[in-house]
Amino acid sequence: MNTTSCTYEEAYRRLQDTKSDIRINEEFVNQLALFEAMGCEVDMSSASYKQYRLQKITEKYPELQKLPREVFALDPSSVTQTKEVLYRCRKCRRSLFRAESILNHSLGAGPVAFAHKRLPVLNSSDSAKCTSYFVEPVQWMEESLLGVMDGQLLCPRCHSKLGSFNWYGEQCSCGRWVTPAFQVHKNRVDEVKPFPICGR
Repeated sequence: MNTTSCTYEEAYRRLQDTKSDIRINEEFVNQLALFEAMGCEVDMSSASYKQYRLQKITEKYPELQKLPREVFALDPSSVTQTKEVLYRCRKCRRSLFRAESILNHSLGAGPVAFAHKRLPVLNSSDSAKCTSYFVEPVQWMEESLLGVMDGQLLCPRCHSKLGSFNWYGEQCSCGRWVTPAFQVHKNRVDEVKPFPICGR
C-alpha cells in the first residue's frame, strides 16, 4: 500500500494469492483502513488520524494521568496574532480552539438513532444536524481531563459551560457516536475569521 498506493482490498488479495491461509490482525486492518483513507501516507493533521490517536490514549493510559503533551492542541489564546479561524467563548470572548482542531465526522442517522430513547420524531423530513463541535483536547482542558473519564468543559476565563467530554464517547445530535468525545456546543462559541487589512 505504501509503495504502490493500492487499496487494502487489493493488497489483501495479493497476499492471499501468495499465501491463501493468511489472516491479518483486526487492529492492523483498522490501521490499514485509516492509512488508505489518508491517501496511503501518514497525515498527522488529518481529523481521522487525530481521532484514532485519541482512541489509543485510553488504552495506553487507562488511568488518564501523565498524558503526553502532544495529545493537547495549542491553546490559541497563547498566540498573539494568527491567520487561522478561531472559536471564542460567546460570553467572555476568550479564544478556545482553532478550526483545525475540529474533528469532523460523517453524519449519523438523525432522529432514528435516538429511537431507543422514545423521543417523538417531530418531522421525518428533518435532516440530521450537528449542534456541537467535536474537537481534539486543547491545552486549557488538561486540568479537567486528567484522571477522570467524563465531565463538563468550562470556559477557562468566565467558567461558563461550553460542553462536555467523555473518553468512552458521546452521541452527536446527528446520531453519530464519537469516541472519545470533547464536545463544544455551537451555541456557546462564535467563529472568528481573520480580517485582511489591505495596505494603501
